[in-house]
Amino acid sequence: MSVASKEKDPVILRLRKIEGQVKGIQKMIEEGKKCGEILIQIAAVRSAINSVGGLILENYIKECLKNYLDGSLKEESLDELVNIMIKYTK
Repeated sequence: MSVASKEKDPVILRLRKIEGQVKGIQKMIEEGKKCGEILIQIAAVRSAINSVGGLILENYIKECLKNYLDGSLKEESLDELVNIMIKYTK
């Protein structure tokens, strides 16, 4: 399953912001900024990535369960969903 079209724009926008944050961290390192400042920005990027992942996972769960309940997906798809959730939360 892919990200629903109505969800793509907000996800892409968030990923572009994250990309900008990562470039900012690279610049901070090049400029010799303090480690504490860099680590705070890394934590912000990690949080933003988790947020985007949560949005995509939410979309996946909703679509997968909806399709399972209407009979268009087999039980193996639920097993795949569980495996993905386990990998994502590690």
